[in-house]
Amino acid sequence: MNALLTLTPVLRVLHLFVTLAMIGVVLIQRSEGGGLGIGSTQGMGSFMTGRGTANLLTRTTAILAALFFAISLSLALLNKGTSGVGRSILTLPAPVPGASVPAGPRATVVPAKPAAPAKPAPQVPTH
Repeated sequence: MNALLTLTPVLRVLHLFVTLAMIGVVLIQRSEGGGLGIGSTQGMGSFMTGRGTANLLTRTTAILAALFFAISLSLALLNKGTSGVGRSILTLPAPVPGASVPAGPRATVVPAKPAAPAKPAPQVPTH
């Protein structure tokens, strides 16, 4: 089990690369509105036809989506139960109104020095 947890960072990096590749492939596909227009025959020269480019991009998207799905499931299964007791804020009991929140170690309160009595303001004679 411990060897599987060391695989998690590698899967996370791979997941990031697959995600970025899938975003890129989806963005260069030609949509009905034109999309970014990169997937058209002008960008490929005489290498592939428009239909061949569309088929390649569709197939690449499907493969990347399958990889994304598989890696996501693998990461979810590897991390299942690693968050401690499996607590969730949805399963905790609701707080009781008026109940005090349990505090950690209490800080000692140092009383402040009493202030010196204030001297009365001098009276100004009025004429």
